[in-house]
Amino acid sequence: MSLPSPVSRETLFHETIVEKFQRVVLGTAWSPKPQRIDRLLPLARLSLARLFKSNKTLPVLAETPDVGDLVGIADDLSVATLAEAYAKGLFPHCHFGPTKWLSPTQRCVLFFDDYHMSKRLKRLMRQGTYTVTFDRDFEGVIAACAGKRDGRWHLTWITPRIICAYADLFDAGLVHSFEVWNRDGKLVSGGYGVAIGRVFFTESQFSLEANTSKLGFSVLNWHLAKWGHGLNDGKWATPTITDMGFRMIPRTEFLRVLGEDAGEGGKPGRWTVEATPEEVASWQPKTGKTASAVAQGG
Repeated sequence: MSLPSPVSRETLFHETIVEKFQRVVLGTAWSPKPQRIDRLLPLARLSLARLFKSNKTLPVLAETPDVGDLVGIADDLSVATLAEAYAKGLFPHCHFGPTKWLSPTQRCVLFFDDYHMSKRLKRLMRQGTYTVTFDRDFEGVIAACAGKRDGRWHLTWITPRIICAYADLFDAGLVHSFEVWNRDGKLVSGGYGVAIGRVFFTESQFSLEANTSKLGFSVLNWHLAKWGHGLNDGKWATPTITDMGFRMIPRTEFLRVLGEDAGEGGKPGRWTVEATPEEVASWQPKTGKTASAVAQGG
């Protein structure tokens, strides 16, 4: 397998005037949709307050349990602040304007005993067509996640500022990527997320070949289960992840579990793959056969 052509961080951190204009225009059209319009009044209030005082303290959800998804303005995206924010159930999000702290009132999460792989996916995994790696090409993965999708308007929340913040988290060992390579050594799928203690927060994925994102995601979740993680947070429900066993839980329940699992534990340092897709295809969590048992041939 050939080495990928490196994506320079200077390229990742750059956005042309045309690209920025398109993001602002499409972001403006995106904001008033019914499922997001309830954020506009809180955003206006928070933005007005920010004009008079920059707020670098994190919101405390326990003090405002009835607040909606938008809970604050993120003026500080340092490694320390982001690590603390994730441990408190917050994450940054922004198409344009000030970066916001979000904490959905319902979280779509995976408890690993519920994970499901379709028969079609298992057949693909057993073909030996693809190889999965961890933390090998973070720059290539996040560039692809932020890039244009065929046949779709290009609106991304993965802005240069966001990329810079997650690059710092990657250097600090808190962000991890997975990469899926085809037989020609081409990066055809991948994703990245934040690991805080025994909780993994999936941020974004991309796919250039059918079902390769599911393949890589299955290898990732197998390892998370093996390494003792408590859950994978997918944030919002999508048909893809709900078909794989993710389910909605209230924010109060999510914060309770987070309080138990976001402390010590997890997998320190750079991650490396310990099982091939062919091996992961034998994972049967609903029958009680854990990733550790599969790894030991049980």
